[in-house]
Amino acid sequence: MINIGQIFIISAPSGTGKSSLIKAFLKKERSFQIKKSISFTTRIMRPRERNGIDYYFVSKKKFQLMIKKKKFLEYAKVFNNYYGTSLKKTELVLSQGKDILLDIDWQGSIQIKKFFPNSKSIFLLPPSKKELLNRLYKRNQDKESIILKRMKNFFLEISHYLEYDYLIINDNFNYSISNLKSIIQSSRLLTYYQNIKYKYLIKNLLKK
Repeated sequence: MINIGQIFIISAPSGTGKSSLIKAFLKKERSFQIKKSISFTTRIMRPRERNGIDYYFVSKKKFQLMIKKKKFLEYAKVFNNYYGTSLKKTELVLSQGKDILLDIDWQGSIQIKKFFPNSKSIFLLPPSKKELLNRLYKRNQDKESIILKRMKNFFLEISHYLEYDYLIINDNFNYSISNLKSIIQSSRLLTYYQNIKYKYLIKNLLKK
């Protein structure tokens, strides 16, 4: 039996609940054998975040050096901070036959699709603008000016939703986890991947 890893991309406007959804899904579905990619970023570490667990926190100088050395599979500048996905770490996970979950924005999604056209992309939306604003204030992570900036950027981000393969409205949290699980399960059953995974089994079944 041959294994092949898949890439699943999840994007969403700030405050939609993307990070919480991914964290809850990975905790609940441990048997899924899917690994979340840890991005590099130049932004300041928030309370309760841990280096190497939530992000790899680096300086802008180091990040730009990594860009020059082509260390990233994708990278983008968001709210004056850089975010990037390690090329080496991604290739390592895929080579082990494991799936990888990328928490990136629409800019990164476009770049990933160029390298891995078979990757599946999922866009997450809030149930309303009012609820999104409530969530941004409730999480108590940003200043008022940053929250307003995020709301302005919201319209630019959601304008790209049609570029994604799947769309989840994050209204009911448990239902959203179930939807994410269904997407991953159905993608794993695609003929393309099943044919690679069970290559020798199918070959034997076709023997006369």
